[in-house]
Amino acid sequence: QVQLAESGGGLVQPGGSLRLSCAASAYIFSNYVMGWYRQTPGKQRELVASSSSGGRTTYADSVKGRFTISRDNAKNTVYLQMSSLKPEDTAVYYCNTGVSGLTYWGKGTLVTVSS
Repeated sequence: QVQLAESGGGLVQPGGSLRLSCAASAYIFSNYVMGWYRQTPGKQRELVASSSSGGRTTYADSVKGRFTISRDNAKNTVYLQMSSLKPEDTAVYYCNTGVSGLTYWGKGTLVTVSS
């Protein structure tokens, strides 16, 4: 069964940086799109960034120029480098993929941006 495990969340000051990691297992990681989503209480989960199997990336307008998604297919890991963090980036961040018609999520990692 596909498993996704996020790590790297924590407390950071505004303007700071953080790198999230998502380790995937039990499938051919390199063949599939990987995505990072985030969610705050009372709001829908929103797409932050995605990386296709061919390396094409997309970003939400709110994070363009500040966040970078990358993947290491040899390590079955996708990363989200976050810079110039703002308080509004505070959320639980989730890793996501779709395999054989099914959607998989990690358990999430909390990012808190606060002074």
